[in-house]
Amino acid sequence: MAGADTAVDNAGDLSGLEAGLDALETVPAPRTPWRQILKEKLLPPLIAVALVLGLWQGLVSFGFVDDPAKLPAPAAVWQVMRDAWLKGDLLGYIWTSLSRGLLGFLLALAIGTPLGLLVARVKWIRAAISPILSGLQSLPSVAWVPPAVLWLGLNNKMMYAVVLLGAVPSIANGLISGVDQVPPLFLRAGRTLGASGLKGIWHVTLPAALPGYVAGLKQGWAFSWRSLMAAEIIASFPDLGVGLGQLLENGRNASDTAMVFEAIVLILAVGIAIDLLLFSPLERWVLRSRGLLSRG
Repeated sequence: MAGADTAVDNAGDLSGLEAGLDALETVPAPRTPWRQILKEKLLPPLIAVALVLGLWQGLVSFGFVDDPAKLPAPAAVWQVMRDAWLKGDLLGYIWTSLSRGLLGFLLALAIGTPLGLLVARVKWIRAAISPILSGLQSLPSVAWVPPAVLWLGLNNKMMYAVVLLGAVPSIANGLISGVDQVPPLFLRAGRTLGASGLKGIWHVTLPAALPGYVAGLKQGWAFSWRSLMAAEIIASFPDLGVGLGQLLENGRNASDTAMVFEAIVLILAVGIAIDLLLFSPLERWVLRSRGLLSRG
């Protein structure tokens, strides 16, 4: 009789524990106040930018640079950017490069994703192609500009080809790494529930491989942006328009250091903006969906 009572008590304890765990999973965490979000996420980068600008201004003001023309003051760079804005050229510089970069990245995404899945799932293709992908990923993107110009000429097709060659290996390798880290138990459970073939890839493999895939996407964008800048610097042509890389090269040709720093600042700003607006929210969503990040 006592044994039966003990079993009942244990069952009650287990049910209470399960109910408590369910409550932890179902009760949403309180949202973080906007003031705290601004304090934790916006204030630190603003302080870092202010420190960089202060150091930059200090190097100019206290004469640490022999020739002031080699390092213009932040105010001089701002004036150049302001003049470009007033002329209506600033947004044109940004959009010319950004549109090329985004379109090239989308093409790389369309090619790199199925390629990564194919290499990850087919052993003989992996043995043949995986070393090539790793070698292409380590190859400097600027190396593709001369052959792309010879093959395609000085046009936007050449720009997209350089972007593709820079981004596809990173995207494919990121997905391969993500697929390799999928627990075999997930795949067996998916097959047991009828998720095999393309259905298994869509419902099991890709969701489980998301962390590695997102890391590959982020690296792929970085490589595509760097590849595009290299192509615009080297393969300049009036019909291509003036992008940020061409702006950088124009400043060098004119020995205008303020214009050079203008281009550098804009290239950095676009790269940071894409990361903050696209990849950081995507990474947070992936972590939150796996319970690795509290809502906020």
